[in-house]
Amino acid sequence: MSLEEEYRDHPEQIRWEGRYIVAKTRGRWEYVGRNRNIKAAVILAIDDGHVILVEQFRVPLGRPCIELPAGLIGDEAGAENEDAAVAAARELEEETGYRPGRVESLGEFHSSPGMVTEAYTLFRAHDLEKVSAGGGVEGEGITVHRIALTEIEHFLAAKRTEGYAIDTRMLLLLSPGIMG
Repeated sequence: MSLEEEYRDHPEQIRWEGRYIVAKTRGRWEYVGRNRNIKAAVILAIDDGHVILVEQFRVPLGRPCIELPAGLIGDEAGAENEDAAVAAARELEEETGYRPGRVESLGEFHSSPGMVTEAYTLFRAHDLEKVSAGGGVEGEGITVHRIALTEIEHFLAAKRTEGYAIDTRMLLLLSPGIMG
């Protein structure tokens, strides 16, 4: 019997629900997801040969992490039906201070499908305009980095040496070096 056949008829059960996440089981399988199945927008913003990255302390990791700008879609009360592209542009500006002229969807992806139901849409931001310092909303403590694409491998290696976590989406920027 395949894994799909084994779990097809098992109902999903909520085991614990907090303000932001929910722990579930289906048969013997345990996993987590976001409340209300909220999705995220992740933004690849490249400006004149430089990529815009963010650094933010991540409590589950216990250390700062280097990431692409990202945020939740429709997580605010009254904005449950927020358009994903609108959320991507909003989050990019909040976190980095860059306003995109337009955003383009590159598709939906799943970050860790063996244990998390979370999905995100990857957006490419075009025609960037620097309008503020960024840093996110109060309490996020985001540091913005504008890194030359030719230096990304060295930048990430240095941050890793300093003890930073590196988000898996950095592989998008490293792949030519990894594959080369």
